[in-house]
Amino acid sequence: MGELIGYVRVSKSDGSQILDLQKDALLISGVEVPMIYEDLASGKKDIRPGLEACLKALRSGDTLVVWKLDRLGRDLRHLVNTVDDLSKRGVGFKVLSGQTPIDTSTAQGKLMFGIFASLAEFERELIRERTIAGLASARARGRVGGRKPAMTPAKIRLAQAAMGKRETVISELCHELGVSRQTLYRYVSADGDLREDARKRLR
Repeated sequence: MGELIGYVRVSKSDGSQILDLQKDALLISGVEVPMIYEDLASGKKDIRPGLEACLKALRSGDTLVVWKLDRLGRDLRHLVNTVDDLSKRGVGFKVLSGQTPIDTSTAQGKLMFGIFASLAEFERELIRERTIAGLASARARGRVGGRKPAMTPAKIRLAQAAMGKRETVISELCHELGVSRQTLYRYVSADGDLREDARKRLR
């Protein structure tokens, strides 16, 4: 049988009594003091080293115990993904109080795990669909996804003029433009002629 590992979190506005209440509830449920991780956070975007350490400490067969569901997640998306990750790792989950007490050792708790997994999959599909739609929209406007092109129209014109001169030193030109030799030749030939990529950027 795995370990019971607890996590408690309190915001600066909650006061220490809330933290004590959470700890007491975890102790009553069987979590030992050395196995309780805690954070003092003032907002949903705060870095939470206690939670990070807690999640790293969990092993397959262990059970994560929290006082209420809202103690675990920064927001709904973070909560759903965290619980889904616990399920995939073989870690149990127990919520002691609140509107949604959960215990994955029960049939109802296992059902809740399945719901969280479905929500996480739904979120991933939404992100995937948005990404595909965004790329399609960008292509329709003549752009492609990914990093911005290293060669701007101004750089292309400068490279075109410089490459047409015999005295131009390619390494120095690349340094001035902030691009690699390979990138330079993808846009402009050694004689200063524009290549297809350059013509697309200048349209």
